[in-house]
Amino acid sequence: MAEGSDLERTEEPSQRRLDQARDEGQVARSRELSTFAVLLAGGAGLWLMGAALSAQLTRLLRDGLTLGAGAAFDPGLLLPRLYTLSLETLMAFLPLLLLLFVTAALSPLLLNGWMFSAKPLQPDFSKLDPLSGIGRMFSAHGLIELGKAVGKSLVVGGIGAWAIWYNKEEVLMLAAQPAALAIPQLGQLMWMTFAAIMGGMLLIVAVDVPFQLWEHSKKLKMTKEEVRQESRETEGDPQIKGRIRSMQREMARRRMMAEIPTADVVVTNPTRYAVALRYRERGMKAPVVVAKGSHLLAARIREIAVENKVPILEAPPLARALHKHTGLGETIPEALYTAVAEVLAYVYQLRRYRNEGGAMPDIPHDLPVPPQLDPATPIIQPGSAR
Repeated sequence: MAEGSDLERTEEPSQRRLDQARDEGQVARSRELSTFAVLLAGGAGLWLMGAALSAQLTRLLRDGLTLGAGAAFDPGLLLPRLYTLSLETLMAFLPLLLLLFVTAALSPLLLNGWMFSAKPLQPDFSKLDPLSGIGRMFSAHGLIELGKAVGKSLVVGGIGAWAIWYNKEEVLMLAAQPAALAIPQLGQLMWMTFAAIMGGMLLIVAVDVPFQLWEHSKKLKMTKEEVRQESRETEGDPQIKGRIRSMQREMARRRMMAEIPTADVVVTNPTRYAVALRYRERGMKAPVVVAKGSHLLAARIREIAVENKVPILEAPPLARALHKHTGLGETIPEALYTAVAEVLAYVYQLRRYRNEGGAMPDIPHDLPVPPQLDPATPIIQPGSAR
């Protein structure tokens, strides 16, 4: 069961998967959105340019139907005239055609933004396989597309039929009206029908766009194994990462051990904790922890300290506080300044005794360590019995 669930595409696509699909040209596409945008642009273009276009077409029609005596009896003049009228007709429609072309080219940006990929242009001969084509026709996706086409036809056709039926009296009266009145009336009916159809198209777009986004996300869903594989590729194999972390810890431990001979004193628990401190009057505002550890690591710190003749002082509360509240390379907390100052004073006296002789310094006891910094100090809850 676990193996089967790993092969099921139940995980949402990662950003890396989405980016790879986009680079390959696999994005959500809505033909209905492009169709709606082109129709809307065409309607707006006709609304804005309709008067000028109508005037140009009327002139071209009048000029085309007007023939002089020479052109009527000279076939050699007809083809150049036809060429001239065709070119002028094309130029009359050119602004509208350019508007439709630009809208068709830019409408996909509404859903996916700017994208360029050459992979969809590469030849894929597997698409020429007739069996695969038949399979796609009768697949679930093909049936969904068929249902969408039928639904779109019913919505658009139904709205058009309703618009005609609703205005049937005005449509029938067009034949009995003079051309000067019938043409504006026909234009008004066409614009009303166009607006109703565009409303239906807007409803189709509102349904199709979320469906295309959902279907695209569904196609890119990943199995749990794919998620793990991608995690290994992007973040590294967990075993390798663990090995690297282990090596880093070992290198940090070696660097720490190399700093112990430079320490002024090692404060111990005496066996559980060990913290090595170093202080230089120049460049340091407070003593710094150069090494610390517990259990076996604390024992090793003490061994290196003995080998390098670094003084060792047993001060359990101070050792616990330093180990708990100070990291490697950090200065000690201000609350421990007084206690550490007494320790360093003892160390300096001990160093002078070893070098010059004299009286053996007294080992400091009862160092002033705040109870709240000592992890071993029991916490008394408010209201508890004393």
